[in-house]
Formats: sequence, C-alpha cells, structure tokens
Amino acid sequence: MTKTTKSIETIISLCKRRGFIFPGSEIYGGLANTWDYGPLGVELKNNIKQLWWKRFIQDRDDMVGLDSGLLMNSKVWEASGHISTFTDPLVECKKCHERFREDQAEKNGSCSKDKKPHDFTEAKQFNLMLKTFLGPVESDENIVYFRPETAQGIFVNFKNIVDTTRKKLPFGVGQIGKAFRNEITPGNFIFRTREFEQMEIEYFIPEPKDEAEWEGYFEAWRGEMHEWIKSLGIKANEIHELEVPKDELAHYSKKTIDFEYDFPFGRKELYGLAYRTDFDLKSHKLDYTDQDGNKFTPHVIEPSLGVERTVLAVLLSAFNEEKDGDDVRTVLKLPNSLAPVKIAVFPLMKNKPTLVAAAEEIYHELKKRWACEFDDNGNVGKRYRRQDEIGTPYCLTIDFDTLENGDVTVRDRDTMQQERIKITELQDYFNNKF
Repeated sequence: MTKTTKSIETIISLCKRRGFIFPGSEIYGGLANTWDYGPLGVELKNNIKQLWWKRFIQDRDDMVGLDSGLLMNSKVWEASGHISTFTDPLVECKKCHERFREDQAEKNGSCSKDKKPHDFTEAKQFNLMLKTFLGPVESDENIVYFRPETAQGIFVNFKNIVDTTRKKLPFGVGQIGKAFRNEITPGNFIFRTREFEQMEIEYFIPEPKDEAEWEGYFEAWRGEMHEWIKSLGIKANEIHELEVPKDELAHYSKKTIDFEYDFPFGRKELYGLAYRTDFDLKSHKLDYTDQDGNKFTPHVIEPSLGVERTVLAVLLSAFNEEKDGDDVRTVLKLPNSLAPVKIAVFPLMKNKPTLVAAAEEIYHELKKRWACEFDDNGNVGKRYRRQDEIGTPYCLTIDFDTLENGDVTVRDRDTMQQERIKITELQDYFNNKF
C-alpha cells in the first residue's frame, strides 16, 4: 500500500464533503477566512479540547482551570502593553489599495489594477485588536476590545485563584477559549483566522535565583509539549523546534520556542512555549506571599496551543490514500481518543427486518458508552469506505450468522482485518480498545 502526497485542497474538500468544516456564511457568499465546524468537526474539536483538559488540568495536582470573559476593561490591555505594542507593520498599494503585512508584501504577486508590480506606501503600524463599543453610545470611553489572547484573563484573576484554591508555587492555570485578532493577511484554510480558540497555560514559578532555575521549568514543559503532540498521532518527523531570535521576541518574552509543523503550504508555527518572566503580574501590580512571609512577583512559563491549528495538523497527519487492489482507499488514521465516531454499526441488508432490529439493539447498547453511528445505506464495502474517510476505528456488521450464533464481524480501520466477536463480549472488547 502506498501513501499519496496530500495538499491543503484535498483536506478542504474532505472536510466539506464529510461534514468536518464548512465555509462561514456560505449561502450569502461567505465571509473571508471564517469557518464553521460541522457535525464531525465539532466532535473532533471537542475531543481534542477534552483530551487537553484532562491531561493538563484534571490529571495534575499543580493545575486549576479558568474560563474568563471575552470582554475586559480596557485598562487590562493598557497595562499588558497590547494597546501600544500589539501591532503589525502594514503597507498599502498606491494603485489598487490592497493592504498587506510588510513581511508578506512581496509574496502577493502583481497589482490587481494593472498587473504590474505593486507600488507600496511606507509601512504603518496596525493594531491587531478588534474594537467594539459597550452600551448604546459609540464614544471613546465606551471602547472595549475582544481579547486577542486568553492569557490576560488568567493574570488578572491570579489573586482570586490564589485566595480561593490556596495553591502554592509552582502551580498553573489553564483555560480554553476564543480570541480575536484583526489579522491583515489571514488564510491557508483554518491555519490563520481572525476568530480562533486557544488552549493556554500560565505556569507560575517562584522568582528564579538563576537562569538554571527557570530553564528547568521551561525544559519540563518542553517535554510535556512533545508528549502532547505524540498523543495526537502527529508524526515526530513533521515537528521541528525553532528558538525565536531575540530581536523577534514578543515584548513580554525572554525565551520562546516555536513547535513548527510541516504544513502543505510550508513549515509554520503549530504551538509556542514562552518564558514571560515576571512581566505580566508586575504590569498588573500583582504579587505573591509565600509561607515564610516573603513577598515577590512570580515568573511565568506559558505553553500556548491553538485549537484550529491542532485540528488541521491532526487531519493532515492522519490523512492517507492507500492502494487497495485496483482501488484507492482514503482513510483518516486518527487516534481512537480523537475519532468523532468510535464505532459504526451496520446491518448487512437494510430490507431484512430481523437484521435491522438486531443491529439497532446492539447500536443503542454501545451508544450508551461510545460515540456510534448507524448506517444501512449502500453495500457494506461502500459503508466501510465512508467510515474510513471520517476516521472511525471500528465497523461492526450484523449478518445472518449473528442471528444463529450470537456474534458479529468487527473490522479494524487501519489493518482492515476482521474478526468475529460474541455480542455478549462486545463491551469488554471495546473497553480494551478505548
């Protein structure tokens, strides 16, 4: 069996055809770079978020969770430096008036007006925060911003969390939530959008005595990031670390590592790991008093992960096209924990009431524990192909032997091997698989 080269167009087509991701507002011509998650896409997305939450929040004694608001007092963004520094350099073509990020300008072809090279203006700083007004009057005092990151919601709640949980350093706070950035040049499907979801951790550590102390925490989280990537089924040889040069670091960072993935459109950032020093809590005039009465400002290690980029990398890494005789089989080899549908249940024939009734009984019993799909449309071979394409790990077929012997055929997605399993043993069988 051979694997073919995958393109972003192939993934977009699969996502639309099978109900993972749809273009936003499609019946009205769409809205640039907005996407809606369909029935299977929302399940995949939720499975990723639930896996992250269990791994990093629920299974660790040094972590707690938070869900902070999308809108915050504008003084938060003044203190954090976002209003003054959260900008990209923007250039505009004097002829067609299209605008681009300065570092992307030369990659955007010729002017749409005369097909000649663009004639760009001098770069101007463009603030990436999305602005709106709170209340009925659109005045300066009513300006608020949709948060461009979830991190500040954690920082401004630091004292509340310490007071209510009595956590001692080191400890972390994690949250999953939407953020908004008015990107100049969004694109590449769901890779860069103006509305996106983050899974972020702010891990608070004691004031380091030396470089080695904070580097120890940093390296521990570096290892955690690689273990997380492995759990997603993303191939290790598609991940590369890049230490961000000092002159390109964010205003709050002393060290940042980007975990880059080999997307079809190039090697790009998937996740980030930053040492934010004491910048954030100091900016908000927050401190911490330890059990000995020492007052200081904790430092922060920040693992930052994007949900949409995770979805895209997971789909790309799982996508395979394999030769199967004269056919080509498209299959998503998703980890069992991420698959939107865990088990598909088929009656061999839809016009045989006894088979359908037996299949429905098994389906409803399994559905109490796992995400299942009932499918009686078309021949079994076509049903297998449909389930392969959406990443269902196991297909279960009820045939005439089932009525006689009380067993069913279970087919494995990856190996395509089939085995007969007694109906009474299905719960234990799938318990072991999942």
